[in-house]
Amino acid sequence: MADAPTLTVDGIEVFYGRAKILHGVSFAAQAGEIVALAGRNGAGKSTTLKAIIGLVPPAKGRIVFEGHEIAGLEPYRIARLGVGYVPEERRIFTDLTVAENLAVGARPAAEGREPFTTERLISLFPNLGRSLTRSAGQLSGGEQQMLTIARTLMGNPRLILIDEPSEGLAPVIVEQMLKAMLALKQEGLTLIISEQNLAFLSAIADTVALLERGVMRHFGPMGDLADEELRMRYLAVS
Repeated sequence: MADAPTLTVDGIEVFYGRAKILHGVSFAAQAGEIVALAGRNGAGKSTTLKAIIGLVPPAKGRIVFEGHEIAGLEPYRIARLGVGYVPEERRIFTDLTVAENLAVGARPAAEGREPFTTERLISLFPNLGRSLTRSAGQLSGGEQQMLTIARTLMGNPRLILIDEPSEGLAPVIVEQMLKAMLALKQEGLTLIISEQNLAFLSAIADTVALLERGVMRHFGPMGDLADEELRMRYLAVS
């Protein structure tokens, strides 16, 4: 019998006021898997991540993380269960140093798991190691993105939700991001990544969930996007 998924999203519906944003979205993610949420602007990718972390609780449907029903829980309770969230806006503490930002996010690791420490994170993001005593507000945009991810990892999550990690970053920083995420995958972490950069996703993701106007149109292996018709239908700018 196959292991149960780390995360199951089952038929969630989300509203902003009277506007229905997600229409019965369903997908699953296994331990150590990277799932890509892909689609055009306004497809519902960011809303899906916010629904999982509890920022916009679903009106209908179920979200199950490691056997726990988390739909409707407060975000801090979901985070304590082992879910990390990296928002598109970064939201670092610009007046604190890099080291202080990392310390703010620290939480104990689950029993039997090696905890993330500043030293481990520096090996993932060497740029941060050269800037530990600098104010976070002095970092480049790419370094701030690294810091946001590293601070989330200091909470020792087992599932990480990342919104648009490569947006606006220089190619050399994007390459470092790729290596870091593949390293996290090798450690058994599950990643759900909302991203429009298809080349970025193709390099790291195992599975793709294609959204269009809040509807799940396709869910399958990342290799499915070799189908040009599928890409044109749901990813091409119209």
